[in-house]
Amino acid sequence: MKIFTNHGLFSRLGCLVAAGCISMCLSATAQAQEVITIKQAVDRMLQNNLNIKQSALNVATAETYVQQSKAELYPSLNGGLNNDFNFGRSLNPATNQLITRNFFSGTANLATSVDLFNGFAKINQIKQNRITLEANYSALEKTKNDLVLQVVTTYFQVVFNEDLLRASREQLQVAQQTLTRESALFDAGNKTTADIAQAKAQVATAELNVTNAQNQLTISYLTLSQLMEMGSDASYKVVAPTIEDITSAQQSYPEQEISEAALATFPDLKLARLNREAAAKGVDVAKGFLFPTISLGGGLGTRYSYDLASQPGQIGAGDARLFDQINNNFYQSVGMSIRIPIFNGLASRSNLKRAKISYEGYQIQEQLTKNNLNKVVAQAVADLRAASSRYQSTLNTFNAQAEAFRVNEERFNVGLVNSLDFNTSQTNRNRAEIDFIQAKYDLLFRSKVIDFYLGKEITF
Repeated sequence: MKIFTNHGLFSRLGCLVAAGCISMCLSATAQAQEVITIKQAVDRMLQNNLNIKQSALNVATAETYVQQSKAELYPSLNGGLNNDFNFGRSLNPATNQLITRNFFSGTANLATSVDLFNGFAKINQIKQNRITLEANYSALEKTKNDLVLQVVTTYFQVVFNEDLLRASREQLQVAQQTLTRESALFDAGNKTTADIAQAKAQVATAELNVTNAQNQLTISYLTLSQLMEMGSDASYKVVAPTIEDITSAQQSYPEQEISEAALATFPDLKLARLNREAAAKGVDVAKGFLFPTISLGGGLGTRYSYDLASQPGQIGAGDARLFDQINNNFYQSVGMSIRIPIFNGLASRSNLKRAKISYEGYQIQEQLTKNNLNKVVAQAVADLRAASSRYQSTLNTFNAQAEAFRVNEERFNVGLVNSLDFNTSQTNRNRAEIDFIQAKYDLLFRSKVIDFYLGKEITF
């Protein structure tokens, strides 16, 4: 059963428990189970969840882009070595003579170049990559935030289902006691077959409610285990909130304060702002490719040849030794080049237009994120107020129905109330208890949502 609803961020959670402290009654077997608080559940999710690890890898990738863009400002340095086997009549590159001999020839060089100006495209690329890196950090925080809210929602679903199962078992016990009493009266001739059938129907309904509650509890535990990346066979219990938590949840929060805190710290808005800033730098990068590129370069190298007919270490008849030739043919060069973009299929201008369109899109996205955050905060405050009011109403209703059932039960035991009225009173009491349980946990959940937007640690 879905219990929470808040603008697509969380499902609809309804639940509540009696006015007293919710205690966890564990048997000797249950005491061997691990007990997990809501904070521990959140911490385990943050440590183990694979979506968070994937977002962390995106951050690492963005860091390499920053390092690469910085390195592109440095001069490039490349070395080369080329060797050829020549036969027939060929030009000896070392002596610039046409010869008809079999020989090896080669060149060795080392070249460097650096861009002096390229429209500041590289500088702006570094700035854009830095902003993108920061945006990836915000995306990581957003992933964590979204998953924290999922864990909180599922955790409350578990404690709600725990309480629902407890209430269902109590209702079953009452129904079974009623059936036992009705059967005894029937044997004594004071009840009819219809009374027995009605009592059996109440027991069957209560058994079905227990089965449904147990199934819902199993599913909610499984969902929580999956969020924490624990095995489906993991055995643990959750800690339920106390009456003090319910009391503190009923405090009021000023909407303006929550909105300001969320706008200042929420990663969703920070991510939208950084994406917009990165897109703005993307426009500057695209503009840079419209400007000329001025580069400075230099190099050094040498040429040599080796006549196969010569003695080892000789270049051939009348030639200098190999190392002398390398030294004699050593050369150096330095130069400057200018590349002026004139026409390249409109690629540069098209890239600039796309960058501007992307920037406008991120501007709109940032405003939408801000507007949505304000709406969600306003809705969260309104939901908390409504949940607080509903909690008090359901508490009063439950107390009244419980008292009415107690009186009817006493009257029923002495024969002053018929079976139909007694069963109706029991059904009304059970329904009021379920409504109360729903309202209680809904109130607690709404208060934790407010803490979430305030950036507080979610715990109880």
